[in-house]
Amino acid sequence: MSDQRFIIAMGMGNDQYGQDYTKAAARAIEDAIRHSSIPMFDALGLDAAQMRVSVTVGVQEPDKVDCAALAQTLPRGQASVRAVFGGLNVTNPDTGNVLVIASAAVEAFLPKQA
Repeated sequence: MSDQRFIIAMGMGNDQYGQDYTKAAARAIEDAIRHSSIPMFDALGLDAAQMRVSVTVGVQEPDKVDCAALAQTLPRGQASVRAVFGGLNVTNPDTGNVLVIASAAVEAFLPKQA
């Protein structure tokens, strides 16, 4: 039995001074889920542990993202995180400081309901 996507949320996060891609990605994920609530679990008697959560984060240097640490921060379901090339780096021409911007898509899936 295949599962079915029922939520997709998008977010953006940044790290202004540390060039920390994991921190920027964590903020993008938090932005994506911060304003959401999923009352259907209680309303329909579903177990949130059945939910599969798939997160894709886009940054300029995906190999610098700790995907396992990010997966641990997700509050419900069975989470996986993957980092891909995307996002944006912006350099301050006066200081040389690089601002790291990440984007995130958080998708939630459940087994098809009868």
